[in-house]
Amino acid sequence: DAICNFVICNDSSLRSQPIIFNPDFFVEKLRHEKPEVFTELVVSNITRLIDLPGAELAQLMGEEDPKLPGANSSASGFFRSLMSLKRKEKGVVFGSPLTEEGIAQVSQLIEYLHKNLRAEGLFRVPGNSIRQQILKDALNSGTDIDLDSGEFHSNDVATLLKMFLGELPEPLLTHKHFHAHLKIADLTLFDEKGNKTSTPDKERQIEALQLLFLILPAPNRSLLKLLLDLLYQTAKKQDKNKMSAHNLALMFAPHILWPRNVTANDLQENITKLNNGVTFMIKHSQKLFKAPAYIRECARLHYLGSRAHTSKDDLDLLTSPSSKELQPLKSQKRSRLDTCHQEETQQRTEEALKELFRHVHNMPDSAKKKKLIRQFNKHPTALTPGSDVPTSPAPRRTRSRSFSGLIKRKVLGTPVILERKSRDATPEPERVSKENVHLVRAAPSTA
Repeated sequence: DAICNFVICNDSSLRSQPIIFNPDFFVEKLRHEKPEVFTELVVSNITRLIDLPGAELAQLMGEEDPKLPGANSSASGFFRSLMSLKRKEKGVVFGSPLTEEGIAQVSQLIEYLHKNLRAEGLFRVPGNSIRQQILKDALNSGTDIDLDSGEFHSNDVATLLKMFLGELPEPLLTHKHFHAHLKIADLTLFDEKGNKTSTPDKERQIEALQLLFLILPAPNRSLLKLLLDLLYQTAKKQDKNKMSAHNLALMFAPHILWPRNVTANDLQENITKLNNGVTFMIKHSQKLFKAPAYIRECARLHYLGSRAHTSKDDLDLLTSPSSKELQPLKSQKRSRLDTCHQEETQQRTEEALKELFRHVHNMPDSAKKKKLIRQFNKHPTALTPGSDVPTSPAPRRTRSRSFSGLIKRKVLGTPVILERKSRDATPEPERVSKENVHLVRAAPSTA
């Protein structure tokens, strides 16, 4: 999650070296420099996918204390008291809130387990308690451990890793995110008539997890990525260790997702959702820590969308002395590219409007359908399939660069990418009118 600095180097001996490109560079830059803007951008897209009532949204944002299952129940009081006492025995690493220092110590365990994934019953078979205590004391003291010496068994290390996670004050996904993750299981596909089916919508579930992971605290996100990578690699070797993704989820769901000091009885009907949710995370872990494409584009536009939003360092990077002689040629090239982008944008808009028209036409008869058809009839030349969308140049006007404005510019759930224009670019085609945008937003998101 660190921000990288780019340095222009004219040393010819280094020009052949590979260039590392981080596609989430501007996303991470925005997260660190403007956390409030970043959170607004991400949360607004989370609520587009997941139905979060006011109280649950306030809990996700940290504005209210999370209301967790079993919080007011007197059942299993002995179990809760025992777990609370265990967590009061805090060490430097074990039982303390998650820190970068703690992650650095525990990463030794994860690194060792990556090299020993073939042990049958890994994470299920307990290790030796005496060797585990020796390891625990060494980690709490901050010393490096030679796990490859042969003194310890992989089951000792695996059990100690689970112990570390179990003694954290809250699960890796935090209490604030609990209700949001419960709703992900309800993201299912729709049939041709627009009715929900029981088939999970994997693409939307992955997108929702990507967004929720973006607003996790940095230490939680770092350790979650290390852990899910380990569990993913463990499941790939299930022919040797007999631990499938579902078996691993049963072992780790209480540490990743379950609220603290609760039992299986407290969760009742939600326990299947939670376990299946962790299984899904393990299977798709390699996709979950990338920002969605539209979040990357919004972050990029925030910094490079106009000269006014470009920092001094970015300007130095974009206009190096050696590139000034090529400005006229680059300007002509940009002009041709802008024209192509305008044509592509216009074509996408026309196709989206035609698809919207077909969707409204196929809707069951209802007052909402009649209202939408009346709006279509007001603009038959702009919205009827087969007709031409007006292409006369619109007068230039100031565009909003706010993220709420960018987020609203979506057609059928797909963000409309705004292209940055140079001073030499040809006038862009007329955008969809404000009234038409309201029409697009009025259509169901299942289109």
